[in-house]
Amino acid sequence: MSKLVNSIREAIQLSGLKDGMTVSFHHHLRNGDFVLNMVMEQVAAMGIKDINVNASSLFDTHLPLQEHIENGVVTGIAADYISAPLGKLISRGILEKPVQFRTHGGRPSDICLGRTPIDVAFIAAPTADPMGNCSGKYGKSACGSLGYAYADAMHARKVVVITDNLVPYPLMDFSISEDFVDYVVTVDAIGNPKGIVSGTTQITRDPVGLVMAQHAAKVIQNSGLLKDGFSFQTGAGGASLAAAKFLKDIMLKEGIQGSFGLGGITGYMVDMLQAGCFKSLMDVQCFDLKAVESLRTNPNHQEISAMQYASPSSRSAVVDSLDVVILGATEIDTDFNVNVHTDSNGYIMGGSGGHSDTAAGAKLSMIIAPMFRARLPIVTDRVNCISTPGKDIDVLVTQGGIAVNPKNQELTQRLKDAGLPIIDIHELKEKTERITGKPKAIAKGDRVVADVISRDGDLLDQIYNVK
Repeated sequence: MSKLVNSIREAIQLSGLKDGMTVSFHHHLRNGDFVLNMVMEQVAAMGIKDINVNASSLFDTHLPLQEHIENGVVTGIAADYISAPLGKLISRGILEKPVQFRTHGGRPSDICLGRTPIDVAFIAAPTADPMGNCSGKYGKSACGSLGYAYADAMHARKVVVITDNLVPYPLMDFSISEDFVDYVVTVDAIGNPKGIVSGTTQITRDPVGLVMAQHAAKVIQNSGLLKDGFSFQTGAGGASLAAAKFLKDIMLKEGIQGSFGLGGITGYMVDMLQAGCFKSLMDVQCFDLKAVESLRTNPNHQEISAMQYASPSSRSAVVDSLDVVILGATEIDTDFNVNVHTDSNGYIMGGSGGHSDTAAGAKLSMIIAPMFRARLPIVTDRVNCISTPGKDIDVLVTQGGIAVNPKNQELTQRLKDAGLPIIDIHELKEKTERITGKPKAIAKGDRVVADVISRDGDLLDQIYNVK
C-alpha cells in the first residue's frame, strides 16, 4: 500500500475539495513557503471557488492570494498573523468576508472543538515517507518543529502531506504520524531555505534597545520569579534577544537553573540551554538554523504542538506554567491594552500569534518597546485594535522609564526598592508627547475587515477599513 499520488492536482481531486470548503496550511516555512501558493494555483486552475483559507500565519510570499481573492477563488481567510503586503490590501477591503484573527492557542482550540472545521489540510513536510509519517527536522527544507500543523492533521476531513524529501518507510523520528494522513505528494521544492529560517538572529546594537533590554533583565531579576525552576519565553526581536543575553549573564552569575524555555526558539535560547540556564526547551517553531540543529540533536530540546503550547481548551497548556514572557507592541494604551495587529495608519501588518496566549498564562508579562517610532508615541489613550487585553499585561519597559500596571502593587514596590526608573504610564505618555507632539486620530472607514477573536473564542475587537 502507498499513499503516494502523482501531483497536487490529483491530491485535490481525491480529497473531494469543492466550492465553499475550507483548506488549511501551517507557517513553519514562513517567508520561504511555496506550498500554499502551489496549492491555491491548482485550486484556481480547477475552477474551484469560494474557498476559505485557514492558515496559522501568512507572510509576504503569500501575496499571490490577492489574485485569488479578486477572482473569487478565496472569499475568506482565518489566520493568527498576516504580514503587511497582504494586510494592507485586506485593510482596503478587497476580501469579501472579514478576516478571522485568532491566536496561536485559539486556532488549534477552535479546530479541536469543531468551531472551525477544515475540509482539507495541506501539510508542508521537509521529510516524509510514502505513508505520510513526516518531520520538519530533516531535509533540504528543514524548518524544525511542525507544532502548528498537529491540530490540522488530527481534525481535518482529509490530510495531504507535500514533501521534497521522500524517504523509505518507515520514517522513525516523525512529528506527525501516518494514521492522520490520506495522501502524499512529492514536489521539487516545498520552500526556499533562505526564507524558512535565518542563519542567525541578531541582538540589537542600538543604544536605546540595549537600555531597554538591561531594564527588562533587571525587572525579571527583581520580580521574585527568578529562582531555580524559572520558566521563560521571549521573541526574536533585537531588544528581546538582548534582554535574554543579559538574563543569561544574571542566571549564570547567581547559579540559577530554570526549568524550561518556551515558544518560537532562537539560537540564543539554545545557548541558554547549553549553558545550563534551562533544563529543557519546549519548541512550537524554530526561528533559525541553530534552533533546527538543536531540535534535531538534543533530547532536552522538545517539539510540542500548538495545543500543548497554548490552547485554552486543552487539559493543560505550557503557557499556564510560564513565569515570564517578553513581548512587543506597535502601541499600548493607558489601560495597558496592546495592539500588534495594525500599524500607525490602521493597516493590518501582524497579529497576535502567541502574544495574548502567553500574556494570559505568564505570571509576569512584559512589553519592551521604544517611547516612539518615527515620531509616533508608543503610549496612546486607546489603541486602534486590542490584540491583548490590559488585564494580562504587567509591565511596559521603555528607554524613558518602566510603567507597571496598577493592578500589581507588589511588583511596583519591588522595582522601586531595586532603584529602577518607575514611571506612571500617563506620565510616560505625556513625557513622550512633549517630544513627538500629539498624533492625529486615524480616519477609519465603516466596513469591518477583520474580527479579532480572543483565545477563548470571543470577539475581542474589530478592525475597520482604512479610508
